[in-house]
Amino acid sequence: MPNIDPEMITSSKNQHVQHIRELLAKKAAREEHGSFVVEGVRLCEEAIKSGSPPRMVLYADACSARGLELVQQAGTVGSKVFFVKHDILDAISDTETTQGLLMVMQTHPLRLPDQMDFVLVIDQVRDPGNMGTILRTAVAAGVQAVFCTPGSVDVWSPKVVRSAMGAHFYVPIVLKNWNEISDLCKNQQQPLTTYLAESADGQAHWKADLKSPVALVIGGEAEGASAEVKAGVDAFINIPMPGGFESLNAAVAASIILFEVVRQRSV
Repeated sequence: MPNIDPEMITSSKNQHVQHIRELLAKKAAREEHGSFVVEGVRLCEEAIKSGSPPRMVLYADACSARGLELVQQAGTVGSKVFFVKHDILDAISDTETTQGLLMVMQTHPLRLPDQMDFVLVIDQVRDPGNMGTILRTAVAAGVQAVFCTPGSVDVWSPKVVRSAMGAHFYVPIVLKNWNEISDLCKNQQQPLTTYLAESADGQAHWKADLKSPVALVIGGEAEGASAEVKAGVDAFINIPMPGGFESLNAAVAASIILFEVVRQRSV
């Protein structure tokens, strides 16, 4: 057990348990409290490394030695720490098998860079797994900021957080409408060209000049980007598909084009 004095939670009706249930289940609760939940040792490690102290930590007997070290670190920076019965933690967990560790974190986004030349815009992506994978890939590719339009899935939802595997702690993720995003791109010292990935229009992605400042826009899985975004971008690009399919999964398409930016800028 960590060298701290945790409070004990023995009832599923405890106010903190109910609060976490609400954060896991409701977008409105996450917005109201400015909080989201991370579960498991791997994600909690990323949360601790981010430097933002957890608002609350719950752990149970099932917590590993690696997890207990994280509990200790959280306790020493002032986080509220609770020891909870395993069956209670298992009941509120959003995962199939709890690792005995859960943290409540602030949703405050990281600060945007003063000048940007590589950003990602996510529009109308509603699948949590796709959203999380796109965020993870964006961090791997070195994107400086991710902007999400209101029509996309909540980036702080449990399934997105799990799929992103810590990406939330490494890149600013900001919710803005298209007009705000477009203005921000244009008002950089070197304006960003906005490219929308479209399956049927524009030039092949490898022919576009992605060495210049760029904002890549990825549309939703079913209907693509909104009409407003389609009308407002500077150009369309596509991924040639000689196999005959009409489109790719949104996360796959994002990965291909994001790393085309990396490739062009590395040669």
